Amino acid sequence: MFNFYKILFSMTLMIGSLIAISSYSWLSMWMGLEINLLSIIPLLKDKNNIYPAEAALKYFITQTLASMILLLSILLSLNIQEFWPETLTFLNMIMNSALLTKVGAAPFHSWFPEVLEGLNWINSLLMLTWQKIAPMVLIFYNCKLSSFFLSIILISTIVSGILGLNQISLRKILAYSSINHMSWMLASMLNSQYIWLIYFIIYSIISLNIILILRLKQIFYLHQLFNSLNSSKLIKFSFMLNFFSLGGLPPFLGFFPKWLVVNNLIQQKFFLLSFLLIVFTLITLFFYLRITFTALVINSSETLIFSPKKMNFFIFLFNFISLSGLLVSTLVFNYI
Repeated sequence: MFNFYKILFSMTLMIGSLIAISSYSWLSMWMGLEINLLSIIPLLKDKNNIYPAEAALKYFITQTLASMILLLSILLSLNIQEFWPETLTFLNMIMNSALLTKVGAAPFHSWFPEVLEGLNWINSLLMLTWQKIAPMVLIFYNCKLSSFFLSIILISTIVSGILGLNQISLRKILAYSSINHMSWMLASMLNSQYIWLIYFIIYSIISLNIILILRLKQIFYLHQLFNSLNSSKLIKFSFMLNFFSLGGLPPFLGFFPKWLVVNNLIQQKFFLLSFLLIVFTLITLFFYLRITFTALVINSSETLIFSPKKMNFFIFLFNFISLSGLLVSTLVFNYI
């Protein structure tokens, strides 16, 4: 039975994010973020999570700290700009640091894989997708081309590539993957909100596909992939292709937003930045390939008795959208 409190807090979670996005003043944006934070804590404190109290407490402490810094920088920027206008750039940097902490970008990322490790798959999906919308829209308002933003983009892509190599937990792998995609989203923000929106929607669709399959089979670690995906060839094949898509390989939908970002960066003469993003994304692609090869290539035992298990319709539909999306996207966007 679906508890009433989950419906209530899910609604207030969405309302908080929408308040933050649609506000005209920084103070009401901060209020929206706080409503969002207070709504997700009861959802994280769910008995189905692995470490409910630990994950909720870690998330609450980091988000509260970021909210305090954000509120302090808002109040200081409102009061100081008349007397010391030269301090505004420094306050903007503090404000952006607080928002980047909320969203989990490196080097403010340490809490993110640890919190995700204690959650079930549905809450993990919420953290990877919905919880990033409001802080990232607020980053838009302060996102100016500066050495601070460029360093955040580079640190995010380097840290996620290197730290993700050593993981055996799929939730931590998806967390470091998310940090890598954050660097691409921040790079897309430098020039175009439209490209960021396309990137975020496509990333959310691919994450939804992967997490639906992992939740269906209750897989949390790499060693579980050996036997858990053998019951259905279709699920195993779509699982593999979704990781290729997440890595940005060309025949799949995940290639499309990266193509747009690189194209935009090269037009703006950011040659070194685009080169480094591509190179360090290849490291993340390596551990995606390691996951898929574990599930597909390594010899593992399968049952000889054929028991047809139908794939869930929604999983099949989302996978079809994801895997045929590049063709649709190229056809549609050619005529816009």
